[in-house]
Amino acid sequence: MDRINLSEDLSFSQIIYGMWRLTDDSDTSPSYVNHKIEACLEQQITTIDQADIYGGYEAEEVFGVALRQSGYRDKLEIVTKCDIVAPIGRHKQARLKYYDTSKEHITQSVEQSLKLMNIDYVDLLLIHRPDPLMDAEETGAALDNLVKTGKAKYIGASNFKPHDFALLQSYMCQKLVTNQIEISLLANECFTNGDIAFMQKERLPIMAWSPLAGGRLFDSSNKELCALLNAIADLHNSSMTAIAIAWLLAHPAKIMPVMGTNSLQRIKSLSEACNVKLDRQSWFQIYEFVNGQEVP
Repeated sequence: MDRINLSEDLSFSQIIYGMWRLTDDSDTSPSYVNHKIEACLEQQITTIDQADIYGGYEAEEVFGVALRQSGYRDKLEIVTKCDIVAPIGRHKQARLKYYDTSKEHITQSVEQSLKLMNIDYVDLLLIHRPDPLMDAEETGAALDNLVKTGKAKYIGASNFKPHDFALLQSYMCQKLVTNQIEISLLANECFTNGDIAFMQKERLPIMAWSPLAGGRLFDSSNKELCALLNAIADLHNSSMTAIAIAWLLAHPAKIMPVMGTNSLQRIKSLSEACNVKLDRQSWFQIYEFVNGQEVP
C-alpha cells in the first residue's frame, strides 16, 4: 500500500476507509467494528475517515467505543469533519440544515468529536462544506488555534472549490493540506474544471469521496459500463470494482479514494486496486466511454 505525504510528519494510506455508513450495519458492536479496523490494518490501510454528522451524529461514538477497547489509536490516522448542522441527533432543535463555521461551533464540534472517539487529537480536521456565511478571518483563526492547542494536527477542506480553498488559506497561518471532493467515473468533471489542477498547482494530494459513485456504477442502468470494466478486469485478473478505483489511482494527482462498506469481505479486498496498473489507452478507453464521446 502506497503512502501519500500530506506534510513532513503526516502520511495517509492511499486507500482510506470511510465510516459514513458505520451505523447502517445491523452489528455495531465494538468487537465487530474492530474486525473491520483489523481487516484494514492487514492491508496497511491505516487512515479512517469520519465526520461529526455521520450516522446521525452517532458514528464517531460507535467508532470511539471500539477504539477504546482495541487500543488501535497509535496505528491509525483519524480524519473528521465539522460545520454541517442538521435537525437530527444532538442538533434536533435546529429548524433546518445549515452550515456553521463560527469559532464557537467549530471548537465545540471538535471537542465533542474527540470526546466521542475517546482520543486526544485528530490527525486531520476538514471543514465539511463551503459556508456562504463563512467569516474567513474568524474561521481561519479558530482552525489555527485547534492546531496550536493540539486538538488537530492538520487542517484541510472538503467540497471546496479553488476560490473557497484559497480564501480560507489566505486567513490562516497553518497550511491547508488537502481537499476531499467527489471523484468517480460518473463524477469526473473535476479532471477538467480546474478542481484537480488547482490542487496539483498547490502540490497537495486529494481525498476522493464516493469513488464508486455511491454504488451507482453497478446499477442495471450501467450494464454496458460494467461489461467494459469486467473485460478490463479479466485482463488484469482483477474485479471491476478494483478497475474503477485503479482508474483514480492512475492519475498523477495523488488521489486517495475513501472507500466505505460494512461488508468484511469487501473491506478485505479494498487494496486490490493497488495491484492494478492501467496503461494510458485503457484509462482513456474508460474515460471516453463514461463521457459518451472520444476526446477531441
